[in-house]
Amino acid sequence: MNESCSKPDYQIFASILKSCAANSNIKLGKCLHSSVIKLGLRSCLLVSKALLNMYGKCKALNDCHLIFDQISHPDAVTWNIMLSGLAGTRVHDAEVMKLFNAMNLGQHVKASSVTAAIVLPVCVRLNGLNLGKSVHSYVINLAYRFGKEIHGYALHREELVADVSVANSLVGFYSKIGRMQEAESLFKRMHTKDLVSWNSMIAGYTSNGEWLKGLEFFKKFNSLNLAEPDSITFLTVLSTCANLQNLQAGKQIHGYIIRRSSLRDVTSVGNSLVNFYSKCDDPIAAFRSFSLVHKKDLISWNSILDALADGQLVNEFLQQLRCMFREGVEPDSVTIITALQLGANARQSGMVKQAHAFSLRSLTLLVNKEPTLGNALIDAYARCEKMEYALKIFESLSGKMNVVTCNSLISGYVNSGSHDNANVIFKNMIERDLTTWNLMVRAYAENDHPDEALNLFHELQNHEMKPDTMTIMSILPVATQMASVQMLNQCHGYVIRACFQDVQLKGALLDAYSKCGNINSACKLFTSTIHKDLVTFTSMVGGYAMHGMGEEALGIYYQMLELGGKPDHVIITAVLSACSHAGLVDEGLEVFRSINEVHRIKPTMEQYTCVVDLLARNGRITDAYSFITSMPVEPTANIWGALLGACKNYDAVEMGCVVADRLLNIKDDNMGNFVVMSNIYAAKAKWEEVLEIRRLMKTKDLKKPAGCSWIEVDGRKHVFIAGDTSHPVRTNIFDMLCNLDNMSRSDFSCESRII
Repeated sequence: MNESCSKPDYQIFASILKSCAANSNIKLGKCLHSSVIKLGLRSCLLVSKALLNMYGKCKALNDCHLIFDQISHPDAVTWNIMLSGLAGTRVHDAEVMKLFNAMNLGQHVKASSVTAAIVLPVCVRLNGLNLGKSVHSYVINLAYRFGKEIHGYALHREELVADVSVANSLVGFYSKIGRMQEAESLFKRMHTKDLVSWNSMIAGYTSNGEWLKGLEFFKKFNSLNLAEPDSITFLTVLSTCANLQNLQAGKQIHGYIIRRSSLRDVTSVGNSLVNFYSKCDDPIAAFRSFSLVHKKDLISWNSILDALADGQLVNEFLQQLRCMFREGVEPDSVTIITALQLGANARQSGMVKQAHAFSLRSLTLLVNKEPTLGNALIDAYARCEKMEYALKIFESLSGKMNVVTCNSLISGYVNSGSHDNANVIFKNMIERDLTTWNLMVRAYAENDHPDEALNLFHELQNHEMKPDTMTIMSILPVATQMASVQMLNQCHGYVIRACFQDVQLKGALLDAYSKCGNINSACKLFTSTIHKDLVTFTSMVGGYAMHGMGEEALGIYYQMLELGGKPDHVIITAVLSACSHAGLVDEGLEVFRSINEVHRIKPTMEQYTCVVDLLARNGRITDAYSFITSMPVEPTANIWGALLGACKNYDAVEMGCVVADRLLNIKDDNMGNFVVMSNIYAAKAKWEEVLEIRRLMKTKDLKKPAGCSWIEVDGRKHVFIAGDTSHPVRTNIFDMLCNLDNMSRSDFSCESRII
């Protein structure tokens, strides 16, 4: 095959075939192919290239192979066309690399900068495949090796070394597979750098989570005045500022954009500004930026809807959704998922149902090959406590469900307390990820099945999965249930070795140490935590409160206030509880007064109960009663119960009868309160009331739970329940208890004789 063609029509054919490629008109292209064969133009290289390009752009890759195989001596352009056709579809990535190797092995054809630009993105895609861990590791190394080979090849060709587009492609390749050191090294050695070079580096740092470096690179580029940043630059930098939540830097960039009309009217830049302000929790600025976008596209509408959804602005969201429909913009799956998430967060099942109905009417749910929308529906219904709907969606996705589908349903069952149903889904799963295991560990831990939770925890490690922060947070309640300091130390040691820096995890560890009775370890962990948030302070205050260390709890609370921390109801309740148990009445009352006067929030029922307990526990029965009767809200059974318990302890029988009468008018199922009421009425010889209390207890089927205690010996838990005789060494235990009892009686007799 040669460049000279026997017919004068070859240029016309090539031109029309080019048009077919641009419009993906394979039907006309095949008709022209037939004419080419009839006219004997198959030997014309120009026509063959045009046919190859047409079939490649139309994704007819089998025809591409037939045309390519007929060309006896393909040149570099022909190879590039074939590579480009295959590179357009992910499933042929391995074939692209194979063909590229064949091209390199040839003696007459050399790869060009175009070849590098085609092949390097394929290497990046190979790196990003969603495969098993070992296979993925192999593919990453393979992609990296191919990229290094292309780099090495380019270094031996002077024209490629000098070609800035080749260098830019290599920088982009290294950035996209996470090799930023090599990308930066190559960037520094480049003789010529253009805007694409700088954009590749800024985008590389941003996509790899090194946002500060990305911002530094942008500032450096801007200070050198080498070229005007384009829309691509600002899309990347605004994304960086959004991730850093750097409002000041983002506003400066916004000002730069406003001063340049060429950027001001670019829709994608406007969309990026909306997203930036949304991520910085400024929905008003996000809406203002949205209003200034002249040509709003679907992404514009999705961006502002996402911003409003993040701010939980339901009415404004619905208003903009109606405007979107009026403008004739058809929502897509992203719009529907945003509406579902808002409905789930606001616990508005009606909104979820409307979004579901629209997805069916528009066929969006049925057309989507991926189960992403279906997964979002399952999650939304589950969070709205509509598990029957979630299950129906789950069953309808039987042909295209993935791990996330099963995880969404399991999460719904776990949150609704249906642990048996969660276990059924778990047992039937063929593929599981770490999230699946975490959910099931949490399910067993919350359902008072510590042994099963521990077994699953060990099993996930046997499946070569490394526990993450969620895994540890799921297993910590098991350690506290068992009061196992040994298990807690093991978890803490793993957290340190794994270099987990999650503040919530440290707060959970601190809380677990307190509940296991090791307040010193809790205090050390609190002191060593550099970045303390509200959860950390709350855990430490709660720990001190649990151990009756009221003054220490107050010290931590006021330390947080001095650092500018804003308290919430949880930490204030913990402080009040600490004051109550430590007898710090005045300090507790001062904290309660500050709730409304200083922090401008309304006290909760738990906080009212804490104050009543604070006064009553310390003998101020009358003050506690006056406090209850002056409350701006109706007191609950818990509040009256706190006073009732104090009346018993301080023999305030008259007041106890008054409180008991109040409790009888409230629906209360607290067994302890009924027992105390019965005792108080009996002390006052009110036998009719005693009989009434007992009748109510029988009617409500109230039973006092059996006393339970446990101890850990050599890593094994021993549980003891009142009335239970099932322990294997109970005889030895009872013998030892009898010996101890006899010894104590003997010591007491000796002391009596001495006296």
